[in-house]
Amino acid sequence: MKQKMMRIVVLDGYAANPGDLSWAPFEEMGQLTVYDRTAPDEVYERCKEADAVLTNKVVLGADMLARLGQLRYVGVLATGYNVVDTDAARKHGIVVTNIPAYSTDSVAQLVFAHILNITNRVGHYATENRNGRWTANPDFCYWDTPLMELAGKTMGIVGLGNIGMKVATIARQFGMDVFAVTSKNSSDLPAGIQKTTLDGLLAISDVLSLHCPLNEQTHHLINEQTLAAMKPTAILINTGRGPLVDEDAVACALQEGRLMAYGADVMQQEPPRNDSPLLHCHNAYITPHIAWATTEARVRLMQIAADNLDAFVKGSPVNVVNP
Repeated sequence: MKQKMMRIVVLDGYAANPGDLSWAPFEEMGQLTVYDRTAPDEVYERCKEADAVLTNKVVLGADMLARLGQLRYVGVLATGYNVVDTDAARKHGIVVTNIPAYSTDSVAQLVFAHILNITNRVGHYATENRNGRWTANPDFCYWDTPLMELAGKTMGIVGLGNIGMKVATIARQFGMDVFAVTSKNSSDLPAGIQKTTLDGLLAISDVLSLHCPLNEQTHHLINEQTLAAMKPTAILINTGRGPLVDEDAVACALQEGRLMAYGADVMQQEPPRNDSPLLHCHNAYITPHIAWATTEARVRLMQIAADNLDAFVKGSPVNVVNP
């Protein structure tokens, strides 16, 4: 395959690059077609002559991969690659790559944006003051929500990968005691991070942040039973995957005062249903899957995606998830 003749199709490029970044590195490697979004029934027609396909959330299942006889490369524009049937891709000689560790700092930053919003309620007070609350106040200050200091509180982390470890490091800088559920050995953990069991973590955490992979064991890891084991004053944070939590159980716990607050950047269904109970809980704070979307993180994503494709073209693929 000659490099200049390679046909490259981007199925859903808008999320990663809505127009503020450049596709030029990909254009230099072949004939590039970028679609903002692709519906399931449009995938075959758009990909049938492609040598390389880039996808973020568009699913490429076994049946589709079997039909795309010319396809030799799939680049997932994300870290998670469950949208591609990697076993089927391997069977058909298709290399699949992902983008590891591009958004670590950005996701950890949003974790603490949620925590600080819940503990200090910056958004609430800014809105109140735009409506004249402070100017009409008889005292020099006011507060109508509990305000919490993080120093001395316990941060619980499920999963100590790149993001979990970064969150742990930041928590330590806030003066928090950090405990984690991790597959790492206790002897391999940095000073100030203590390994424990899930049951132990649930019982002691003032803030619990989820950073584990989504699989059969972690699906609905937070459910009615595990919520019952947590402090009613605890804050739950989920920037990992929506299905790590049973959303109905979390909403019920929030409404009944068995959980203080929930901060999430992911939901089980995205976009969420209008009738999702979490969207109507006053103590649930939901952002629209934006932790990864800082300009800096997206620049890294685009560069790594281009480097991945270039390495494949040169015969030495990197970041391969289906070796």
